[in-house]
Amino acid sequence: MKLFPILTAVIVCVALYFVVLDRASLTNFAARFVPEPQSAPQSVAEDTAETGATDDTPSADVDAAEDDRIHVVVRRSEAQVTENAVLMRGRTEAMRLVNVASETSGRIISTPIRAGAFVEEGQVMCEIDPGTSQSALEEAQARLAEARARVPEAEARLPEARAMLAQAQAQLTSAEIDGNAASRLNESGFGSDTRAASAAAVLAAAEAGVESAAAGLQSAEAGLQSASASVRSAEAAVTRAEDAIADFTIYAPFSGLLETDTAELGALMQPGAICATIIQLDPIKLVGFVPEAQIDRVAMGARAGAELSSGQRVEGEVTFVSRSADDDTRTFRVEITVPNAELLIRDGQTADILVQTEGTPAHLLPSSALTLDDDGRLGVRSVVDGVVEFVEVQMIRDTPNGVLLTGLPDVADVITVGQEFVTAGVEVRTTYEELTQ
Repeated sequence: MKLFPILTAVIVCVALYFVVLDRASLTNFAARFVPEPQSAPQSVAEDTAETGATDDTPSADVDAAEDDRIHVVVRRSEAQVTENAVLMRGRTEAMRLVNVASETSGRIISTPIRAGAFVEEGQVMCEIDPGTSQSALEEAQARLAEARARVPEAEARLPEARAMLAQAQAQLTSAEIDGNAASRLNESGFGSDTRAASAAAVLAAAEAGVESAAAGLQSAEAGLQSASASVRSAEAAVTRAEDAIADFTIYAPFSGLLETDTAELGALMQPGAICATIIQLDPIKLVGFVPEAQIDRVAMGARAGAELSSGQRVEGEVTFVSRSADDDTRTFRVEITVPNAELLIRDGQTADILVQTEGTPAHLLPSSALTLDDDGRLGVRSVVDGVVEFVEVQMIRDTPNGVLLTGLPDVADVITVGQEFVTAGVEVRTTYEELTQ
């Protein structure tokens, strides 16, 4: 066995011991062979006074050796306003999706339109055989004409009835005058009882004539009301017949794409049977669900963006924020309207959505600066007047350059190296990252 490698290993171990575990003794031993420093020029002394002792001077080494405070590296961080978007996962949803159904029964007599076709609002999609509905309409129209013809006849009876009533009232007035005269003459002895009785009979007949004329007027008015009612009834029958005919033609309620074929030629339709399914994709909605802790940060009209599962990115604005939480998930529905003129976005696609909110002052720090206190709270350790303090923080989000944190003052000296070796209240020596970089 060669002796030289063993001696070399022993010497290396001794050197490592003094360098790592007993650096003070090694420093004191080396200081004996360092010559006394010459007096520095005045300019150098002034620079030294301004900037402090440098690391390569013996006095600095001696001060560092005598200072038993733990040495940490800190970063002076200033808060900056940063966008704090609300992140949620959701899906696309058609603005409208309707199953257009039949309201009557009959067989389809129109050629079907195939799925995927674009239909305009008001375009015929399904047409049903009307059968005898046209005849029913014509019959109702004839009854309406008949009812309207009776109205002038009823109206013409009113003037005649009013004239008869006026004549009867005039006769009654004349009979009353004659009756009063005959009664006075009879009382004074100038008239006979027969004449008085005759005048009273004429008066009674006049009163009966007035009552009869009034009844005739009421009958004429009732006849006019009956004729008017017949007209309204006939008009309602015509409207029902027209609506029944209209139900045999099914139109597109809005412009959109057909998700299914329209009913096939010859198919028998019943009330409620589906003619076709139509979908509107322009504009389209992005639907997401926000936790109750963040719902107050989402406002109507806020800008939002999303990345679809296909990689496509879209932008829109918040048009609906639910006021009621889901009973199971305790989340709130949020809808974002996005233009889709080229119909490239489909219904039901998964989307990662970001809703823009008001800017928040935050500090950008390396994630390694984060630590936990004895109670398990997330925070950082900062240095204030040479003393360590623990500050609880809230993480906004992670970025490629670090994490964005809130909870710190506007300017803070945050420990980035050595924070795990100190606790709150401990005095430390600090070195700023800006001076060492």
